[in-house]
Amino acid sequence: MPDWLGRRAETVPNRPALITGDGTLTFAQLHQRVNGRARWLLGLRVEPGARVALLAGNGRPFVEMVHAAGRAGVVLVPLNTRLTPAELAWQLQHVGARLLVFDGAHEDKARDAARRAGGVPTAAVEAQAADRARPDAARAPEPGAGAPPFSLREHIDLGAVHTIIYTSGTTGRPKGAQLTYGNHWWSAVASALNLGLHGDDRWLACLPLFHVAGLSILMRSVIYGMTAIVHDRFDAERVNRAIDEDGVTIVSVVATTLQRMLEARGRRPYPPHLRCLLAGGGPVPRPLLEECHRRGLPVVQTYGLTETASQVVTLAPDDALRKIGSAGKPLLPNELRIVPLDSRPTGEPGQAEADAPPPMAPPGQVGEIAVRGPTVTPGYFRDPEATARALRGGWFYTGDLGYVDEEGYLYVVDRRDDLIISGGENVYPAEVEAALLAHPAVREAGVFGVPDARWGQVPAAAVALREGAAVTPEELQRFVGERLARYKVPVAIYVTDELPRNAAGKLLRRTLRDRFVGGGEGEPSAQFSGNA
Repeated sequence: MPDWLGRRAETVPNRPALITGDGTLTFAQLHQRVNGRARWLLGLRVEPGARVALLAGNGRPFVEMVHAAGRAGVVLVPLNTRLTPAELAWQLQHVGARLLVFDGAHEDKARDAARRAGGVPTAAVEAQAADRARPDAARAPEPGAGAPPFSLREHIDLGAVHTIIYTSGTTGRPKGAQLTYGNHWWSAVASALNLGLHGDDRWLACLPLFHVAGLSILMRSVIYGMTAIVHDRFDAERVNRAIDEDGVTIVSVVATTLQRMLEARGRRPYPPHLRCLLAGGGPVPRPLLEECHRRGLPVVQTYGLTETASQVVTLAPDDALRKIGSAGKPLLPNELRIVPLDSRPTGEPGQAEADAPPPMAPPGQVGEIAVRGPTVTPGYFRDPEATARALRGGWFYTGDLGYVDEEGYLYVVDRRDDLIISGGENVYPAEVEAALLAHPAVREAGVFGVPDARWGQVPAAAVALREGAAVTPEELQRFVGERLARYKVPVAIYVTDELPRNAAGKLLRRTLRDRFVGGGEGEPSAQFSGNA
């Protein structure tokens, strides 16, 4: 189909497309700047099909790079700016990045990660004045003679991969979820069929754009012809002000950001043009939903994954008050099944299994959430084993637990058995345990989530030390902090003799949580603000 942004530049050239701290761009202006960035990429000898990594904060350069990737025919790999250079280097190596583009705020981290990854080429890209079409004129080389004879693409192949987003796995190694243009297209269509599309809609992105929830807003903007407002970071007062003064009609939030918005707002009501607060990133606590209900706030819960290009199940606005606590029904054209836990397929799927849908648990019974539809990833990059485990017979087995009620509304019980969601960020215990076990004094390590008033959950850990070894919890926190992002560092580390395991030797993380959070044994460290 025709390039989405190019078509909008033709049909609504003067409509505001993007509002950031750098000012406002119309669709015609954004189209022009994206062409400039795409030519810049090609001038850096990046061939079509290459993977280009992006380490940048929210802002105009990030948005332009998202659309320039398609124009240049490259695959964009947005990187989590909160990761350490070592974590980023692994992703750069695994994806085979041809180029790492960074902004000024992340230059040192980018260059360090690129060096660790074996010398990945780097390029800086900075926001320019609103009337400058070619990005980063001071640093980037001009496309000189002998540049590859590639032309900018004017059409979109829905089957082509646009994005590879790394999402951590329970084994501790990230997985690169491939998202096609078709995945993004159908995600936008599905959302519009549920929420509707108003002529004055403005969607605020105050969550990181390297997450699929933020990225999907940018895709919807050019598909819908809708204004996207992008904040460089979440600030509750600023978000509330944007709703009041900038005409924001839809905001994507997680539970912690929603809570902070309400605290900053006080008792002042929100304006009637705010028609939807889309809450994802994990179940929203029922007391918070009830508080929003008392204030008349139009909050609708959603359930989605990186692998489904954002939301795959969302509560319809008409059901927001009637079905408090539910994530809703699958968005058309997606499908949902709750697979009984004892029916999870193992081994290689046979033809009968490939043709038949998975069994469906009765209403009220908790099982594994499986989804199918055109928003689902075609697989993980260079990881056929993980792809085969997750995708069976066209169904994506999420590993998350939930149930449906008598009317078919989904209720999410847990975001994977041991997953910790801290301020909207996924923390996988196995990854943190691996970092703890790298310390020479640690013999065993177990990581679990504990409730936190600000972040929803934060990680804590229990360790058993090697015989004769000595280390303080504070030393272990510093050790982990040198290897992992700050939000992954345990806020408390308990030293104990041994960790609980079942008969098969599997670590029982839930038992750890009950033992230590319930006031049991062990000496914890001082509290540490892991998400600050």
